[in-house]
Amino acid sequence: MLRIQTVLWTFFVVLSVAVGADFKPRNCSEVREASVSKGFSFENVPLQEISGEHLRLCPQGNTCCTSEMEDKFGQQSKWEFENLVEETSHDLRSTFVSRHKKFDEFFLELLENTERSLNEMFVRTYGKPYMQNSEVFQNLFAELKRYYTGGNVNLEEMLNDFWSRLLERMFTLLNSQYIITEDYLECISKYTDQLKPFGDVPRKLKAQVTRAFIAARTFVQGLSVGREVANRVSKVSSTPACIRALTKMMYCPYCQAMPSVKPCNNYCLNVMKGCLANQADLDPEWNQYVDAMLLVAQRLEGPFNIESVMEPIDVKISEGIMNMQDNSVQVSYRVFQGCGQPKPSGMGSRSTRGVSDVFNARFRPYSPEERPTTAAGTSLDRLVIDIKEKLKLFKKFWSNLPEDICQPHRVTAGNATDDEQCWNGHTKGRYFPEVLKDGLTNQVNNPEVGVDITRPDTFIRQQIMALRVMTNKLKNAYNGNDIYFQDSSDEGSGSGSGSGCTEACVTEFEFASTEAPMVGADRSGSGPVEDSAAATHPAPSAVLPASLALLALALHRLWR
Repeated sequence: MLRIQTVLWTFFVVLSVAVGADFKPRNCSEVREASVSKGFSFENVPLQEISGEHLRLCPQGNTCCTSEMEDKFGQQSKWEFENLVEETSHDLRSTFVSRHKKFDEFFLELLENTERSLNEMFVRTYGKPYMQNSEVFQNLFAELKRYYTGGNVNLEEMLNDFWSRLLERMFTLLNSQYIITEDYLECISKYTDQLKPFGDVPRKLKAQVTRAFIAARTFVQGLSVGREVANRVSKVSSTPACIRALTKMMYCPYCQAMPSVKPCNNYCLNVMKGCLANQADLDPEWNQYVDAMLLVAQRLEGPFNIESVMEPIDVKISEGIMNMQDNSVQVSYRVFQGCGQPKPSGMGSRSTRGVSDVFNARFRPYSPEERPTTAAGTSLDRLVIDIKEKLKLFKKFWSNLPEDICQPHRVTAGNATDDEQCWNGHTKGRYFPEVLKDGLTNQVNNPEVGVDITRPDTFIRQQIMALRVMTNKLKNAYNGNDIYFQDSSDEGSGSGSGSGCTEACVTEFEFASTEAPMVGADRSGSGPVEDSAAATHPAPSAVLPASLALLALALHRLWR
């Protein structure tokens, strides 16, 4: 059907040109004026139409164009097309640039504010013991910032290490009547998981912090990738066939003494679909990327909200410190059982009461008016609502690009009412060929642009791959997983830096943990003394195999 329409169309055009050949040559003064207004400086614009045998692109009947004019029209067409693409994609590109900057500033300032707030409140509440050990907390925030800015940090291991270091410092403070050596501290750290000196605070905080930071970092990385892809793809590189088609569409009306006649809408669409065939192929991966960004955005304003995790982190850490202080006697006893009795410091039986009293002050939660001012004077929720609205508008952007360019205010003559008054590539009149579908493979029969569908644009394929990789990271972040620490041997589980479960989830977070297995103390194989079940509690990595083995044994006995 398309071939028949093309043949009829060609016949109609030839007939129109043949009839037009009998007409009296037209005056070219309007073409001269239009060319000057466009910035052209042609030396020899014909006063009236001349024979067009010298033309290579435009109709070779009577013409107002010289070879020089046609060549410069080609250069101008290329420049205008590239500018049209940049202009049409301006909102997309500027949005990604500005929102990436806002989110990045917000997260970095949130970290700085949180660290400053914790330091001020801990100095005021704990005084000298805190100041003497403040590097433990400084290291925590330094590692969080290093992770956020792209460092290769395993959040779970880093947070485990923070609580181990804090246990060592507090144990030393609370047992100042003993000489606590480095070897002894190393022994203590091996029992952190069994002792649970800080109660359930480390486990809860680890789950919240890892998920929030994974989501925040990945989302900002996603904005960065979107920004780079948009900037790169918007800088189009036109093929010779595309430039010829653009010249024929945009400037051949000048040669026909009709500089004010604009291209037919469907004609423009076929030209743009041919010229932007590779860009349209970006669309499927782009849409998946946008969907993944929207999913992570939902997490940011919900369970993975880094603002709601970080602002009260000083209160949460203080709660853990209170738990340690309240249980200091039992913790010390169990450590002595597992690691042996340390040597006295020679200070007699000095009571630890004076030291432990500094931990008695408890924090109160922030009230809303006391919250530190964050970047741009806004909250994360407002930033997320804004970017979600923008992202939704950018779906199908690349496949819609031809239609966005072929707008009356940019290129074309307008809607169907102007069908008879538009440029169809040969004369003023209706454009008959059908509008093709989007994408490279659909341009095999493009009537306006010669497109080699066997040679996809390598540069565009690279951008497609960049989006694919980012989409995979975003999907992992949505589930609370950091792709850099994904355990390939445990499909569907959480990674070393977080799990997708909320706290209501059953066992996935526990079994997916990458905490190092617990090792017995060097000085005693007995370990800290508690009830028999706790004393022989296996490492997290051994729970599942052990459970399965016990289950199998029970079933075996039952069947017997």
